[in-house]
Amino acid sequence: MTNSRKIYYGKYLRAILSCTDWIFVNIFFAIALHICDPADTYAASSRILWTLVNVSFIPVLFWTARKRYAWRAIQIDRVFLQAISSLGVHALFFMSLNAFIGIINLGEKFYLTYYGMLLPAFALWAVVAPWIIKAFRRKGYNFTRVAIVGTNDTARRLYEQMLSDPGFGYRVMGFFDNGRPEHFHGKYIGSIDKLHDFVSENKIDQIYFTIPGHDDLLSSVVKIADDNVAEFFYVPQISRYISRSFELHSIGSMPVLTTRRNPLKSQVNKIIKRTFDIVVSSIFLCFYPLIYIPVAIGIKLSSPGPVYFRQQRTGYKNQPFTCLKFRTMKVNVDADRAQATADDPRKTRIGDFLRRTSIDELPQFINVWKGDMSIVGPRPHMIKHTEDYSRLVDRYMLRLLIKPGITGWAQVNGFRGQTDELWKMEKRVQHDVWYIENWTLALDLKIVIRTIINAIHGEKNAF
Repeated sequence: MTNSRKIYYGKYLRAILSCTDWIFVNIFFAIALHICDPADTYAASSRILWTLVNVSFIPVLFWTARKRYAWRAIQIDRVFLQAISSLGVHALFFMSLNAFIGIINLGEKFYLTYYGMLLPAFALWAVVAPWIIKAFRRKGYNFTRVAIVGTNDTARRLYEQMLSDPGFGYRVMGFFDNGRPEHFHGKYIGSIDKLHDFVSENKIDQIYFTIPGHDDLLSSVVKIADDNVAEFFYVPQISRYISRSFELHSIGSMPVLTTRRNPLKSQVNKIIKRTFDIVVSSIFLCFYPLIYIPVAIGIKLSSPGPVYFRQQRTGYKNQPFTCLKFRTMKVNVDADRAQATADDPRKTRIGDFLRRTSIDELPQFINVWKGDMSIVGPRPHMIKHTEDYSRLVDRYMLRLLIKPGITGWAQVNGFRGQTDELWKMEKRVQHDVWYIENWTLALDLKIVIRTIINAIHGEKNAF
């Protein structure tokens, strides 16, 4: 099969995927009508209903489908949320149009049935569709033709990232620079004055400019991109040792880059996360006495002392708070300094069980309800550990940009428990910072589910 045919089929891939959404919208509408209207009382108005359903799909197609099927690096959390937003847009337009016309009162039962079926269908398709796109790209379909201007270290790193996953769909057609460095192994086409003809003849989709400090050259390459209707991207010169992602902002007309992306700076996201925390913690605390009573009896019988272990830990923006846990050790003077070990003699018999099953952490739902903690977030550390590790571990204090959590991304990836070696804390911090910069509600749900599964199976680092 020729390259041109591969481009031809890949060109319509997003349209095909969007058509599947449209098919779901109509199929489940027919099913919902059959379920909620077995007597066919809506028959006289069926044409109007079908028209409204399909007209309501137009904003879904133009407003959300482009983003939904445009991911290069596919993240399940994001495409899942795009599916939910698509469905929300359709529901808003469909119900608004139907209410505006005022001919048919479908009723709550119909809407609950229709969107109740459509939601899992959209959600499942949102998971399956990205893998279909990736499979097409790995086979050579739906690719983007790329030309890179520059042969420096930045250009080589860009090239490596583009080829790191065939699912990204990049095909680098060649490099251009006024001089080829030694030991350059990319496909060097020639000097930059050859770029215009090459872009035109090879139908280049995107041009990436990686050469710093050449304003005239930059302007000429931008013009070449404009003349050939190709997308232009400027790649800033950033050290390979800075592995963090950057976010573009502007001050007036001046673009600026920031190294820290924190979705939870958004008031909307803060409200979403806090609502999730309140709802989950409130439901849990309704059943909390069923856990508290037998655990409290066991703790009291195991050793003298209180049921709860209260400890000052570092919270949001470095503010200390009192963290609650079920007491799992004999009362000792090292509680605020020394971490628990696998065969720690301070642990009681029931305490060892509580730690291995993570039941000792459950009183922290009280902290969540009070607002000191979140369900998901970086684990709160002892104040002494915060003081020590903030001097030893890069970006350690970034963990404090959000509220600490009962569980977190680091914990479900195996970085929980004792940090007897510095690299363990470094890995924990890396995962915590990644979570802060990539937060979504879907990610929180994923972490909660993985935490429950890990607790059922047991974790080797839980001691």
